[in-house]
Amino acid sequence: MTELTTFYDGGCPLCSREIAHYRRLDGGKRIHWVDITTAPEMLAAAGLDPATAMRRLHVQDATGRMIRGVPAFVAIWRRLPGYRLLATVVTALRLTGPLDWGYARFADWRFRRRCQDGTCAIDAPPPQDGLHHGES
Repeated sequence: MTELTTFYDGGCPLCSREIAHYRRLDGGKRIHWVDITTAPEMLAAAGLDPATAMRRLHVQDATGRMIRGVPAFVAIWRRLPGYRLLATVVTALRLTGPLDWGYARFADWRFRRRCQDGTCAIDAPPPQDGLHHGES
């Protein structure tokens, strides 16, 4: 039974390499990996629009709660051997917020770079809710 559904940008070489690494470690198949570039129906079913999904890593837990940014990475790490300690350290030292701040800047830069040449079919403006990290 999967514990999380992870929505990632399979068209991003960096993202794809990182997710491929995590997938190799997910021997228990606890995580369902969804490439948002090939499964728009999965996004819709989760209540995510493509532009929002492209801007940050999102995971949905078994209760349906959507988590994004560094908290999403922590949720993944908790389920992977070799990363559980990292998840514990990041949480215990309260590093999620500062790391998410940095991740948000990197993710915005990655999104602009990924979509600047028109290869990204998503050209909606960023969300105006002021939320760029954490749980939604």
